[in-house]
Order: sequence, then structure tokens, then C-alpha cells
Amino acid sequence: MAIQKLHIEEFLMLAKSHPVLDVRSPGEYKHAHIPGAYSLPLFTDEERKLVGTTYKQNSREAAIKIGLDFFGPKMRKMVEEVEVLLQTTHPKTGSQGNAGAEARTVLVHCWRGGMRSAAIAWLLDLYGFKVYTLIGGYKKYRNWIVETFSQPFHFHILGGFTGSGKTYVLEEMQSLGAQVIHLEKIACHKGSAFGNIGMPDQPSQEMFENLLGAELRKWNNSSIDQKDSYPQSTGQPIWLEDESQRIGHVNIPQPLWNNMRKSPVYFLDVPFEERLRHVVKEYGILDRERMANAIGRIQKRLGGLETKTALRHLQEGDIESCFRILLKYYDKWYAKGLNNRDNLDELLNKIPCDTVDKKRNAEKIIMAEITIK
Repeated sequence: MAIQKLHIEEFLMLAKSHPVLDVRSPGEYKHAHIPGAYSLPLFTDEERKLVGTTYKQNSREAAIKIGLDFFGPKMRKMVEEVEVLLQTTHPKTGSQGNAGAEARTVLVHCWRGGMRSAAIAWLLDLYGFKVYTLIGGYKKYRNWIVETFSQPFHFHILGGFTGSGKTYVLEEMQSLGAQVIHLEKIACHKGSAFGNIGMPDQPSQEMFENLLGAELRKWNNSSIDQKDSYPQSTGQPIWLEDESQRIGHVNIPQPLWNNMRKSPVYFLDVPFEERLRHVVKEYGILDRERMANAIGRIQKRLGGLETKTALRHLQEGDIESCFRILLKYYDKWYAKGLNNRDNLDELLNKIPCDTVDKKRNAEKIIMAEITIK
């Protein structure tokens, strides 16, 4: 079989149905990778460093010889690892002698589409796999991702004070056929000082961008099979939750953020007491020590007296009184961010909601969108 080199769009199209093998070092993969890619490192982090140092200080030939010393003993194990991977992803056709090359197809990339991917591609091709490599490697993928954020996406922003249940409303809208991207889910953070409690570790900034860019490209390039309950239209918007640019320790890329700030805002106008009940129910079960630490982190903006009072309520188990203080604080800061938009009067659409009910409020948002159109 001949190894074929693909441009990024062709590579990612095939990646929907075939495994992507990232042959960079474990450290490179851990920092960020193509979503869904499988780590099959040619070198360990230490081996990569040694090969790179030899290349710079000695010669290309000397570096290749050292690389071959590392590569040789791993060849059989790597082939067998790919066989197991294909048997897992294509259990009926992934083993040798079965349904043919289509079932034994793999996609390989390294950092720049250089020697590492060429070496692994050669080995797998020699063994009988159908192999494709990525022209420009992961570096090309990163450029493709970064370019994504400058595209003129058609966004609608779901707004509302803390405790309005925006995330749940977006989930309900998605079930009704809306195009939705869950920024907080991708960031593994709920956006407030308490947003990391009970959540997985956040991705690196680069990995956050990879995940976000992949989601944006999916909606941008796909024809959506909309459900009857969502209004049919050309140019269906992508719905995002109104967020600060910074979500935990990751940031929404600036071009995308600029687009969001110019997009229509559908504001869930839920009464304070309803939101307070919702927040107490959702956050009241969290670890008290971590909650106290989170309150401490916002002490400067919350104020000394309010911080002391909120911590006392928390210590006494009076969660409602604690969050009553915190909710007023977050309302203040959210209102500041909401109003810090150009042409807010033209962008803002307030949706009166008497309760935090995801189904009812999702229906109100959809009806408001139809009316405004």
C-alpha cells in the first residue's frame, strides 16, 4: 500500500470514521491534541529531548541513529497496539484477514508532518495498514483551529443573572434541535469562584481552544437535522451562554469574544428569590471548606464585612443567607458586564420568567426568537 498525505480538511473528514494516531511525545499530547486522537508516541519525553539535542549540537544523521535505537525495540509493540485499537473501534473488521483495507485504516500525525509521523507511517504501511498522514502535522491543525475563531459565526447569547438555570435551558433547547455550544462544559468550569468545585480538571488553554474550535467547525460545516419543535430557518444561530471572557483559567479567544459581544442577547429575567432557591439547591451540597476558600478569593471585591458575614453563615450551615449575599454580589458584576456592550438596547431581549424551569423557559426563548425574527 502507498502512504497518502492529506490536507487538514481531508484528514479530519476521515478522522470521523478512523482512528487518529498522535505520535508526538506524551508531554506534547498531554498539553493539547486533536480531540479524539490516540496517543502512540514514537519517543518518550526524555528520548525526544535527547534526539532534539543531538540534532542541534551534532548532526541530523547522528540524531536519526539515536532515534532508530529507540524506535527498533518498540516496533512490534506499536504494531500490536494499533491492532488492538482497531479491534476495539472496528471489532468485526479490525483484525488481519477480515474486511480489508477500509477497516485497517489509520491516520498518523506528528508536530510538523516530519520524521516521526513518516517513521510510524512506514512501519504501519509495511505491516499492511492503510495509512494517511497529515500535511503540516499538528502545527497545521493548530493554525486551522485559530483561524476558526475569526470566522463570522451567527451567534445568539443566552443571558441571565446567576441562578437563572441558563445551562439547563441550553440543554433543553439543544434537545429541541437548537445548535448549542456549552462553553462551561468544554472549560470544565462553571464560571464563578465556585465554578471548579465538583468539576474535572480544566484543560490547558490550547486544549480548550481545540475543543471549542472543533465544536464550532462541526456546526459551521454540518447540515443540521432539526426537530419539529425548533423553528426551521436558513442560517440557524449557534447558541452560547453569556460568559466572562475568562472561565476559570482559560480564556475565550479574542476574535470569538468580540463576536459574542456584538450578538443578540436573550436574557432570562428570573426573580431573585427563585434564583436564590435554585443556587442553594445546586451549590448547597458542595464541600464547605472549598466553598469557604472560594469566598476568600473574592474578598477584595466582595468587601471585608460581607465576606465575614457570608463565611459565618456558611459555618453555621445557613446556606441560604450565605448565598443571598453572594448572589447580590454576582448580580452586580454580571450587570456590569452585560451593560458594557455597544448598542445594548438593540441587542438585549428580556424574557420574563417566573420560575427556573428549563422546559418552560426554553420554550419562551424559542418563541421570543420567532417573534423577533
